[in-house]
Amino acid sequence: MKRRPKVVVAMDSFKGTMSARDACALVRDGIHEVAPTVEVILVPMADGGEGTAEALMTARGGDWITCSVIGPLPDMTVAAGFAWFEDDRTALVEMAMASGIMLVPRDQLDPLRATTYGTGQCLQTALDHGAERLILAVGGSATTDGGVGAAQALGWRILDAEDQPVPLGGGGLSRIARIIPPINRVTPPLEVLCDVTNPLTGPEGSAAVFGPQKGATPAMIQQLDAGLVHWAHTVRTQLGVEIETLPGAGAAGGLAAGMVACMAAKLVPGIDTVMSASGLAGHMAEADWVISGEGRFDRQSLGGKVVSGIQRLARDHRIQVGVIAGAVQVDEAVCKDQGLAFAWSTAPAETPVAEALKTAREDLRATARRFAETHLCAR
Repeated sequence: MKRRPKVVVAMDSFKGTMSARDACALVRDGIHEVAPTVEVILVPMADGGEGTAEALMTARGGDWITCSVIGPLPDMTVAAGFAWFEDDRTALVEMAMASGIMLVPRDQLDPLRATTYGTGQCLQTALDHGAERLILAVGGSATTDGGVGAAQALGWRILDAEDQPVPLGGGGLSRIARIIPPINRVTPPLEVLCDVTNPLTGPEGSAAVFGPQKGATPAMIQQLDAGLVHWAHTVRTQLGVEIETLPGAGAAGGLAAGMVACMAAKLVPGIDTVMSASGLAGHMAEADWVISGEGRFDRQSLGGKVVSGIQRLARDHRIQVGVIAGAVQVDEAVCKDQGLAFAWSTAPAETPVAEALKTAREDLRATARRFAETHLCAR
């Protein structure tokens, strides 16, 4: 008896449009419209950015604990929180919910003022809740403050030459003169789930690479990078910790670096943690295809994000991988070189963004139908 095809659908979220869970369901629906007997396994994915808490709660269960914190800009208040896993008393904080770029209107983006203070408040609330292990999902940030704001919220005194707290935001980094740890601080294990491998400073660093999308002008990028260099130097001389060249330290505007400096954090690839928690390798057993994707598939997607992790795992299982994204900005030759069977956009390249967003859900389902027609019905 011929085995029916098996497809694992492991989509990331389409930022601002649909969650990873919704994206997976739409791909399944499109496949089943054409090939109703195909076995489809849904495994929502995330890489440490937006949607990581939902992906891990889908995989493990858990409760959502809410808290009100300072938002990405100091004059904002947002409803954030953390995922709580009672079995091992672990709290997962998703920084995008407290300090994320999606929380700030585009015309108000200001990396000189944007702060991770609210993320630190979430971490402190989790500690007060009794967390014995912390996971911090970084990605999708509005900030470039080196994690200084989060450290301040956790009780660290980051002072200027006059022994006054430095102002919140990346604009205050160059004024740091003294770093004073909290008294009797307790630091449980902290893992930072990174979605990039960039160092803190330099041409591949946080300000240079990610600053423009956070509203930084060329002059701001120079100021922010100089501030991050100064922060790293102060950490090195006063705390004896090297954060400047550490791979991944530039994640979330240097929040990863700040957590290494002040919380002895371990930086790990976010996609690896989510894949492990979700049991993705087991779901791939005897699968014919894995379908992954996100809102925009570009070269960053091939370096530490969801699709790169999926492809690595699928290669070990000798499974074909297809990508369905809102927009594909990777050449076909590069896709083939990476071992992808295909990478399809859900809408033509010339489609205006506003129009594409309106029909994103229908277009995703239609592209999944195309996959089924092309690769499943011919079996």
